[in-house]
Amino acid sequence: MQSRSNYSNNHHFWVEMATLVDYIHMNYRTIAIISLTFCLCACTNQQTTSSKPKTGLNYTKPLSTGQPALRRVAYSNWPDIGAAWESRDLFLQDSMDFSIDWFDAPSSKQWFPIEGVTHEQAKNSVIVLRTLLKESDTKEKFVELVEERFDMFESVGCDGDGTVLFTGYYSPDYHASKKPSDEFNAPLYTRPTDLVTNQYSGEPLGRRNADGSLSPWPARRELESSGDLDGTELVWVKDDLDAYTIHVNGSARLRMDDGELMYIGYAGKTDREYTGLGHSVLEAGLIPTDKLSLRAIRRLYDKNSEVINDLINNNESYVFFREYDGGKWPSGSLGVPVTAERSIATDKKIFPRGGVVLVDTTVRSLTGEKIQFTQLMTDQDTGGAIRAPGRADLFMGVGPTAGIKAGGQYAEGKLYYLFLKPESIAIVPN
Repeated sequence: MQSRSNYSNNHHFWVEMATLVDYIHMNYRTIAIISLTFCLCACTNQQTTSSKPKTGLNYTKPLSTGQPALRRVAYSNWPDIGAAWESRDLFLQDSMDFSIDWFDAPSSKQWFPIEGVTHEQAKNSVIVLRTLLKESDTKEKFVELVEERFDMFESVGCDGDGTVLFTGYYSPDYHASKKPSDEFNAPLYTRPTDLVTNQYSGEPLGRRNADGSLSPWPARRELESSGDLDGTELVWVKDDLDAYTIHVNGSARLRMDDGELMYIGYAGKTDREYTGLGHSVLEAGLIPTDKLSLRAIRRLYDKNSEVINDLINNNESYVFFREYDGGKWPSGSLGVPVTAERSIATDKKIFPRGGVVLVDTTVRSLTGEKIQFTQLMTDQDTGGAIRAPGRADLFMGVGPTAGIKAGGQYAEGKLYYLFLKPESIAIVPN
């Protein structure tokens, strides 16, 4: 699977928009239009979560030294998990099964303990929750059993009050060719042999020199003009904006000019800084904030590609790709498939992987209407712009419809994790 690190770096043109707020991105994943737009740029105790972003908040504010990312929530302050039960579906079960598959792999143990959560506790929490969702006859019974067996923890958020900015990402469709032509002239490249990354986290470390030492990679503009990547082209897409959008998303489904489908995903990135195109467009005064969208940027590009290409080069980070099996696409940073509106991307340096989370925020319908979103999801991905406890990215699916949803996703909310109480871990037999 294409780790969002693959698929993520993966997180997105939309996450990019959250860059308007975050000013950063990419590692594993994509973000979408308002998100992309902003990315291009980035509560309930039975009460509705406020979703209107507050002014002045730094959503990517890192934790202080020694500060935990999660804190236990008193029962009196639990969100409406009954609403989450009512929104359950087969896709949630599938996403939980994918997490369980990941926990079954011995390699998953290296990421625990984290935030006081053990591997056994995290895995068994998913198993028990999946069983309760399937076997509880009523919402009331489900709530009763969850309160009896689980503790709930919330992200401390960007402000210590639990505020999290939720953006969206998706996996897009593009037309492409294995050969360059007048129609397809923008290449996507495979991973260079001299790219060095951390074998565990995938974090880029630099470029391996002939003497074995490491040096920083050139910035985007210099790298593309150097000729160093010549001969490593994977495919060609129609133009530089398509290529850049795929860079931000970290993956794509390609409709090839021979009629075949090809699935590509993240294979690594350089160690340079990420700057969102949306932020650059706004800073240049080309589009007003309330009009920023991928479509608006596309219109500008079609009128004057040189201006937008110059802004694209403000993003020094560069992403590489490889082909993936369509049956495992799209995949997140855990190496398992991500599920539409059931998989979430968070900062894996501070949050436990693979677990079940409850997201309490708002999303937008295809017509732009705000809808309360209180759902159980699985933490299966990460992204370069998704850093710190105040950021999370919702996977909206594949294709144009998902892109509309992802592009409109830019709302504050709360992020909760459910883990079995220590005395309940043994519910699941070895």
